[in-house]
Amino acid sequence: MVREQYTTTTEGTHVERPENQCAYKIGIYGWRKRCLYLFVLLLLIILLVNFGLTIWILKVMWFSPTGMGHLRVTSDGLRLEGESEFLFPLYAKEVHSRVDSSLLLQSTQNVTVNARNSEGEVTGRLKVGPQMVEVQSQQFQINSKEGKPLFTVDEKEVVVGTDRLRVTGPEGGLFEHSVETPLVKADPFQELRLESPTRSLSMDAPKGVHFKAHAGKIEALSQMDVIFHSHDGMLVLDAETVCLPKLEQGTWGPAGSLQRLYEICVCPDGKLYLSVAGMATTCPENSHVCL
Repeated sequence: MVREQYTTTTEGTHVERPENQCAYKIGIYGWRKRCLYLFVLLLLIILLVNFGLTIWILKVMWFSPTGMGHLRVTSDGLRLEGESEFLFPLYAKEVHSRVDSSLLLQSTQNVTVNARNSEGEVTGRLKVGPQMVEVQSQQFQINSKEGKPLFTVDEKEVVVGTDRLRVTGPEGGLFEHSVETPLVKADPFQELRLESPTRSLSMDAPKGVHFKAHAGKIEALSQMDVIFHSHDGMLVLDAETVCLPKLEQGTWGPAGSLQRLYEICVCPDGKLYLSVAGMATTCPENSHVCL
């Protein structure tokens, strides 16, 4: 403990100080001073290195007041130029490309686009995989640039809104159930075939069914029976020639064998057969065909 003494003197009085009085120096000296300078120098070097690294990162990452690299912050949102890779899901309200370029979404596995409601549940999904394109939604619709529905699919029906549906496959179109259409037409100079390999083929219309072949023939083939039935009208065969090549013939009579004229006879069950024409009808004479 240092003890201090205070002495009061008057002017002209000389006071001698003790020879063994201690003198105190203020400051840091010796090895402590050198360590302090070394520490300050080390901090300065670290500060310069950090400042250089910061400048280098800003230069490499292309930081600017408007964004980073190809990413720009605009009033409408974020603008990203060039190719970008997202390692995790991307959530956005709208994604579109520039006016003069197309938008490309690419993945090594699949590309999935989900639409969610306010509760986070998936209400619509578009999944593009390596083998198939899957759409999960209540309704799938394709519109033209004018907004006209071209193709609509839901749980109840499939609607094609174009003026023409064209099937170009070599096997045609396969329908497991009924098809409703006002017109079925083949390409020019191509055959139109309606076929049911294992079941029946039925064509119904409230105002009639019309068959037209402008440059060919109409042919109906069946393993069993071909039936034409009209409830309130009649069956009309309007042609220059009606040919029934396999119609069964009755017995020729001596009077009509040289004339080669026949008449068509009808059995009670509707069966047709030919009978040699005479002065009067010869159907009763050949009615044994109906037995």
